[in-house]
Amino acid sequence: MTNPIIYIDGQEGTTGLQIFQRLGCRDDITLLQIDPALRKDTAERQRLMAQADLVFLCLPDKAAIEAVALMADMNTRIIDASTAHRTNPNWTYGFPELTATQGEAIASAKLVANPGCHATGFVSVVAPLVQAGVLSPDACLSAHSITGYSGGGKAMIADYETADKPEALTAPALYALGHGHKHLPEMSVLCGLDNRPVFNPIVADYYKGMATTVPFHLAQLNTTTQAIYDTLTAHYKDSVMVDVKLGDGSKLYANTNAGKDTLTLHVCGDDSHCTVTALFDNLGKGASGAAVQNMNLMLGFAETAGLTL
Repeated sequence: MTNPIIYIDGQEGTTGLQIFQRLGCRDDITLLQIDPALRKDTAERQRLMAQADLVFLCLPDKAAIEAVALMADMNTRIIDASTAHRTNPNWTYGFPELTATQGEAIASAKLVANPGCHATGFVSVVAPLVQAGVLSPDACLSAHSITGYSGGGKAMIADYETADKPEALTAPALYALGHGHKHLPEMSVLCGLDNRPVFNPIVADYYKGMATTVPFHLAQLNTTTQAIYDTLTAHYKDSVMVDVKLGDGSKLYANTNAGKDTLTLHVCGDDSHCTVTALFDNLGKGASGAAVQNMNLMLGFAETAGLTL
């Protein structure tokens, strides 16, 4: 069988480079590469898109929408890493663990929207609890999520890695304090929530790794920490990329899963309070690793092919 042909539109960005690293050494695909001098040439990009069986879009939202339009008359399958299509009902959300049938939906989809990094952590915690009836859709939730600076792309990486880095950048920075973070729509929609969560993202002075934490007052949910753990364990029992652990009160470090494409949920609490923390790599399960996982499903490869577990 001929190897599927893959093209990464926007390979020079952080997500595109990470996808290329995961695919570059594989002998079961054919990876098209554009002449760097032509990477913004619309005709050349469209020519490569037409040759490809699947295209990754690693572009800003507006450019991703324009790229989809370039492929409107093609049979090319698309994985879009931008925010542009994540709540679009014509696109399949690329979190295979969302439901028992989401992986099958991705496998048969032409259009797949790769999740956002912070959203991946939140959805991995909240969606299964809503689906199981442990959380009501009208719950008022909050979450905080700390990420390494690589999540901000090339400009932020340069700021943090400059020789004369400002002292302020050595401390964690809270951002999106206007409560309009771009991941909020998918966090609400994919979890089936009636209310937008209060979300506090934080960037810190380390390269990669993410910890997304959702706290719960158990009296408001009429449940227990053990029941939350049991619900999440049941939801992910067949997953090869997500596992669930019952915490023992030890510290959790946001870079624990750095360099991996997996996600681990830590359920911690007592009789009155519970937190669930998703630990993963913002460049792995939070971006490029998830994109390759989706590609594997769409093209019939082993789900974990080319990924680091």
